[in-house]
Amino acid sequence: MLLVIAGCSLERKTGFNRAMQNLTAHYNILYNANELLRQKQESYAGAYIDAYGDVLSVYQDTTTHTPAPDKDLDAAIVKANTIINEKEQSKYVGDAYLVLGKANFLSGKYFDAVEFFSYVIRSFPKQVSLTQEASVWKVRALLYLDNKREAKLALDSAFKNINPKKPISITADVYAAKLQYDINTQNYADGEDMAKKAIYYCRNKNQRLRWTFILGQLQELNHQNSEAILSYTSIIKSNAPFEMAFNADLNRIRIEEMRNGVKMNRITLLLKLLKEENNKDFKDQIYYQVAELYAAGKDINNAVKYYKLSIRNSVKNQNQKGLSYLRIADIDFGYRADYVNAKKYYDSTLTNLSTNYPGYQAIQKKSNNLQLLVDQLQIVAREDTLQVLAKLDEKTRKTRIDALVNAQILQQQIAANKAVPSNALASNQATPTGNPATGTSFYFYNAIAVSQGYTDFKRRWGDRKPDDNWRISNRANGNINNNNNAIAAVAGIGDPDALPAGMRKSTTDVSAGAYRQSLMQNLPLTPALLAQSNNRIYNAYVDIANFYRDVLEDKKDAIATFELILNKFPDDPNKASVYYNLYRLYSDIDAARSNGYKNTLLKDYPETVFAKVIIDPDYGKKLDDKDAQFNEAYNIVYNLYRQRKYVQVMSSTDSLVKQYPGNNQLVQLYYLRAMAAGHLEKLEPFSADLENIVTNYPKDQLITPLVKQHLAYINANSSELSLQNFAIMDTDTAGAFFTPPIDYQKETAYNRNRKAPVYVEEKPVVNKPTDQTPVQNKPPLKTLSTLFSTRDSTNYYFVINVSSGTTDLASSRFGIGQFIRANFKANAITHQLKDAGRDNQLIYIGRFFSLATVRDFARAFVPLLPEVMKVPKDKYSFFIITQENLNKLADKKLLDDYIYYYQQTY
Repeated sequence: MLLVIAGCSLERKTGFNRAMQNLTAHYNILYNANELLRQKQESYAGAYIDAYGDVLSVYQDTTTHTPAPDKDLDAAIVKANTIINEKEQSKYVGDAYLVLGKANFLSGKYFDAVEFFSYVIRSFPKQVSLTQEASVWKVRALLYLDNKREAKLALDSAFKNINPKKPISITADVYAAKLQYDINTQNYADGEDMAKKAIYYCRNKNQRLRWTFILGQLQELNHQNSEAILSYTSIIKSNAPFEMAFNADLNRIRIEEMRNGVKMNRITLLLKLLKEENNKDFKDQIYYQVAELYAAGKDINNAVKYYKLSIRNSVKNQNQKGLSYLRIADIDFGYRADYVNAKKYYDSTLTNLSTNYPGYQAIQKKSNNLQLLVDQLQIVAREDTLQVLAKLDEKTRKTRIDALVNAQILQQQIAANKAVPSNALASNQATPTGNPATGTSFYFYNAIAVSQGYTDFKRRWGDRKPDDNWRISNRANGNINNNNNAIAAVAGIGDPDALPAGMRKSTTDVSAGAYRQSLMQNLPLTPALLAQSNNRIYNAYVDIANFYRDVLEDKKDAIATFELILNKFPDDPNKASVYYNLYRLYSDIDAARSNGYKNTLLKDYPETVFAKVIIDPDYGKKLDDKDAQFNEAYNIVYNLYRQRKYVQVMSSTDSLVKQYPGNNQLVQLYYLRAMAAGHLEKLEPFSADLENIVTNYPKDQLITPLVKQHLAYINANSSELSLQNFAIMDTDTAGAFFTPPIDYQKETAYNRNRKAPVYVEEKPVVNKPTDQTPVQNKPPLKTLSTLFSTRDSTNYYFVINVSSGTTDLASSRFGIGQFIRANFKANAITHQLKDAGRDNQLIYIGRFFSLATVRDFARAFVPLLPEVMKVPKDKYSFFIITQENLNKLADKKLLDDYIYYYQQTY
């Protein structure tokens, strides 16, 4: 009883309680939360990489964030919520909301951070220091969101509260925030004034040095060279970090050269610095600066040379090595259009560069996307090689294949030699990760030179064992076989082209023998095989063209690739698509060429979707409406099939085909018709119907793969199936192959009386308004739910969320079943139905045993969703979820919470 009374008394709004809550909130909670944030900022600053060739950023904030939770920032959030929920009588509630804003900012959640900062500014106007600090952080978040208009408004409000006669600690940061705004908007005149004021009021020595360097950069841009020299000189004479002092000295020398008219070669000056003993640990940075100068002067070859020297001399500074890799990658990407090599250098950049580097995620995205381009280019190169080999006579072909295999052996030997531990070799490696050095001047590191030497040697001397007295002719016949057998024995396989086991880097290396076999087996020696090879080349070129157009936004190369397709494939049945792409790509470059392709398209392909879109810009919307009508009609036919009204299925299908000519989902209707007819006719006509689907829809990815499985089953069991009264019998095991498993046939009409499972869990801590603020001031915050987690890491499902509780999803599930049966082993994965409240149905597909496999499924399946789902497009969405989290989705609110969690986490 006494404990209850005491507890209640502490909730009363008394002076004593306020004093106690102020004490505990300030010293026990808020102090520790701010310490966590300070340490996090210091760690970000320590890992931050400055690009001294550009105007520095005012703050060293991280711009790269991982989806994984940060335990320190999470701890700060918990402490802030403790004040908000348990210390509501204290005067530090506003400070707690400020902590929440900062933690979200440092996590990269800038939208949420802006909401918290805005709430502080609105709700605690009398706490000037607090609202000023919130305004500064709000400006910084808005600038990351590139919302300059709102940032300017926030700055205007912050400046109104500055009292020059009574400055406070945050005053310098107000000017600094305006400085960053001016840098972003390139208003360097105002920026110079802001930098001076920020430096004047700043109390942090390191920050003051940084802003002084920025001041020098702005004075340069404003042509205030004398003032810039003074700013840089003050940096040089201070105890600034070496890199900053070094760059300040270089900038000072450059300005003095320009001012005095002294033609002093800056590159020569930099190279002289290499001889100074004090600079031996900074050779990589000096070489990098030289490379930057050559790059600025468009001397690409020398730029690459010195970037590589920087890499070789980057013994301790991994970030410097990463920057040099990045520059070479950008040169290969932007200047040389060597995307294969660029991919390798981008990979090396990601290996060496800190994840906190500004733009790290953009580099990662570019590198990942380039793999698609590299893969397609390799397909083209491989198929071209195979076609060239196929055209040769047998003797010449064998000689050419021998040369290719020899080159493969040499590449493996080079890779094996590079894998041997060698400090000298490792420290002087200037080749990107995984990239064999094929262009050096040293003979044995040059694969092309070695390959030519190997061929010449073999032509003159034949196969000789590499041992003493190899020139003696009578040793040739006696030792060749023994040598080959020894190699095979050491390698552990009967492959005369394989490397010895001691030289192979791993057991997964592809042997040269396998390479030979692959070449021999894939030669397109017949018209059918040649057609397949050409089809692979065609598809690769289409992917390359689309990649240039959509990912790289490189119109020039996209145009070149599409025109190459027209030249290489004059009989292409998809010419209309190519013409349309060229019409759009040329529209902003060459109006005459654009109109030429447009007129060709309208003249030769007037009935295509592309021509109709040009004539009627609203055709796309009308097409969507038409698809919605088609889906409704399909659902009717599917229900007839489910009710075993096979004759009506066939007649309805025939009429719908006439009603919707050219619809991209007609193949699904033909499949239903074939299945219905299979219950009424013998095997031969049923098989013919399936053959027609494969012939007429060879590129369909949903139905055609499944039909091919049916045909393979028929071919393997034709003798038994031909004896049946009908091709599909509902009463035997053979018929079961053609019909969906019973799991897919369950009735899925929504049962309004069905109760959703209830999941009970402890309520998470929430942010609630204090008594001192009106309810309408509560911010529309969206915090990440603590109900969900990523713990259940081996039970994943792909979920389709249909926002309708009454829609019958049987036809959609039938399509899902078709895809699964065509692409997975029997019972490998299934799909089931679950409701999440009255108005949401979830089709969950799985189980997948890792996040990678469910993502692979999603990549393959999502493009087919518009064909599979027989509901309006705006009624469904999809996400990935674990079994544990799936079990918690009992209602619409929990579903919405999880979708937000999913967007933030995955």
